[in-house]
Amino acid sequence: MRKVILSILAVILILGAAFGAKMIIDSKTAPKPKVKKDIKIVSTDTIQNTKIPIIIPANGNLEAKKRVELFAEVTGVFRPTGKLFRTGQNYRAGETIILIDNTEFYAQVRSSRSNLNNQITSLMPDLRLDYPESYPQWLDYLNSLDTDRTIPKLPEPKNDKEKYFITGRNIYTTYYNIKNLENRLTKFRITAPFNGILTEAMVSEGTLVRNGQQLGEFIQSGTFEIQVAISADFSDLLEIGKQVELSNISGTKNYTGKVTRINGKVDQSTQTITTVIEVSHPDLKEGMYLTANLQAQEVEKAISIDRSLLQEGNQIFTVEEGKLALTDVTPVHFSDKKVVLKGLKDGTVIIIKSVPGAYEGLIVKTEKQAREEKEKESNDAQSE
Repeated sequence: MRKVILSILAVILILGAAFGAKMIIDSKTAPKPKVKKDIKIVSTDTIQNTKIPIIIPANGNLEAKKRVELFAEVTGVFRPTGKLFRTGQNYRAGETIILIDNTEFYAQVRSSRSNLNNQITSLMPDLRLDYPESYPQWLDYLNSLDTDRTIPKLPEPKNDKEKYFITGRNIYTTYYNIKNLENRLTKFRITAPFNGILTEAMVSEGTLVRNGQQLGEFIQSGTFEIQVAISADFSDLLEIGKQVELSNISGTKNYTGKVTRINGKVDQSTQTITTVIEVSHPDLKEGMYLTANLQAQEVEKAISIDRSLLQEGNQIFTVEEGKLALTDVTPVHFSDKKVVLKGLKDGTVIIIKSVPGAYEGLIVKTEKQAREEKEKESNDAQSE
């Protein structure tokens, strides 16, 4: 009996100890871990819908507006002009670019002028007797003839009889033959038709130049054209005279040009229209690669943002009550870096820089809020 009682007491003590230990353990409440809120600082902007111009980018190489390929129309030795005939040489309008030796041909021209002088001299007695009213003007013409100068225009006959008489003496034939020779004489000297620069030189001084030989290329400096291909969808928006902004390949320099010509034919393979833009600037050189930005149209009540901000499903992140929210938008036009959007209300706050790991509901602070809180903490620390 004694053993039974002791066994029961032992069991009771063990159960009591276990129950007490449990009570002690349960009485101790472990502190809840503090959940750190992930708050990101974002750059924002409050939008205001405005008119956004649609810019069509295009590119091409500059070509000189005025270009002259220099060809020889006579044969002779290329004589020095005072400037070396080399690429990069500048010439003013009217300045001699090429001078070909014309000694032999010039002697032929002088001989022809002298022959005309002799012909007119021989008919002067007959003119004095038969056409006394015309004699004074032919005498003045004869006195004005000079073998070293261009022959002047023949006097007008007073009547048909005088005209037939002059024609019968081959005066007109000789006169026009001389004019033809004088015209050919001018081809021994090639002058600059405008201020420009020599871009190609295929001969040098002392070279024997032959008729029909190409000598070089001369272009106008400062004024150029660029041909760009514009989508046919914007054909009704292109206008002659419209200003166009152009930039170099690195984007460091900008120029202003204007549309001067628009092709009336659409390229069937690319469905584009060739548009010619004229631009003038002393820094420009032929062959430079430029990008043109043509303003095609304006979109009402829209905004322009960076393309990286547009999310899948045509949504962007907006800030509502300190949290990010995805808002539906309607893209209107895409460019290389920007996208034009519609569908946002005025006063909507959007982020203007991409946020890594952004998601809807993410708690955020604007840069302004973060700056104000930092200033407040700084002031509180100084007051303590």
